[in-house]
Amino acid sequence: MLVTGGAGFIGANFVLNAVDQGIPVVNLDILTYAGNPNNLARIADNPGYTFVNGDIGDAALVAKLLRDHKVGAVVNFAAESHVDRSIDGPAAFIQTNVNGTFNLLDQSRHYWGALEGEAKEHFRFLHVSTDEVYGSLGPTGFFTEETPYAPNSPYSASKAASDHLVRAYFHTYGLPCVTTNCSNNYGPLQFPEKLIPVIILKALRGESIPVYGDGSNIRDWLYVVDHCTAIQRVLESGRLGETYNIGGNNEKTNLEVVKHICALLDEIKPGDKPYADLITFVKDRPGHDRRYAIDASKIKRELDWEPAETFTTGMRKTVQWYLDNMAWCENILSGDYRLERLGLDDET
Repeated sequence: MLVTGGAGFIGANFVLNAVDQGIPVVNLDILTYAGNPNNLARIADNPGYTFVNGDIGDAALVAKLLRDHKVGAVVNFAAESHVDRSIDGPAAFIQTNVNGTFNLLDQSRHYWGALEGEAKEHFRFLHVSTDEVYGSLGPTGFFTEETPYAPNSPYSASKAASDHLVRAYFHTYGLPCVTTNCSNNYGPLQFPEKLIPVIILKALRGESIPVYGDGSNIRDWLYVVDHCTAIQRVLESGRLGETYNIGGNNEKTNLEVVKHICALLDEIKPGDKPYADLITFVKDRPGHDRRYAIDASKIKRELDWEPAETFTTGMRKTVQWYLDNMAWCENILSGDYRLERLGLDDET
């Protein structure tokens, strides 16, 4: 299996799970700011794991990896993924999410076309995407696999473009593709610019906890390990050419999430005063979608998958993981990123 972006948050959790199951993995990752080889330190010497530091846009490299490792499946996690960063610098998102996905698809098409027999029949290309491609919901309703695309940020637009390329390669060339669109992930190994690790780390430092706007933006939260089991299920049994929405059945406002984490920290690692006292409302980011909510009934109906974790159980595991792995966090924060605010686009 060729996994791209496997040193990032979701990719690393997927790779760890796959290698633990005895599935050989080649991990291609260029190691941008969010790619961290320490995420995979415990399997670094596993004979079933191969790491390659490289770019999904490198056609010769991708072709060589597919051929040399006799790859039976490509799972594409590689992406620039942070909305705020896409506002500050959209070019990188087009380069990786659009051009990179195109290269993976095109090299996979040529490789797959030369396969024969069972190897050709069983080959799969699974593209991991996001619910943000659907745009913003009103106070009711859910995103389904038939919801029209309406991306509102450079990030979601780049992911929408990549989704369409995957669809086109299935319908035009017959490349055996499947796509997953997930809701907001949380859990171990998440880069600390995302909401949940920012809350935890700022609270522990006694710093202001920023909440965009009035905190009423709603997201459906999915524990990352549940997401990985869903991807594995789609890879094994999903219908070719189909899209599967993966959600956690956990709609929460951003403010609810912040207060929940503060209450967990009050319980597990109490400070001098309630952590919720640190909550500070800040200027909303441009194009901030109001509500996302996933209808995951298709994957439950067709593939018998549903999340194992509730928001309560998954969040407790997540907070405890960060408390137990502060050295991992500090190693990241000793670099260029300092939990600063991104996505203000001050140049315009």
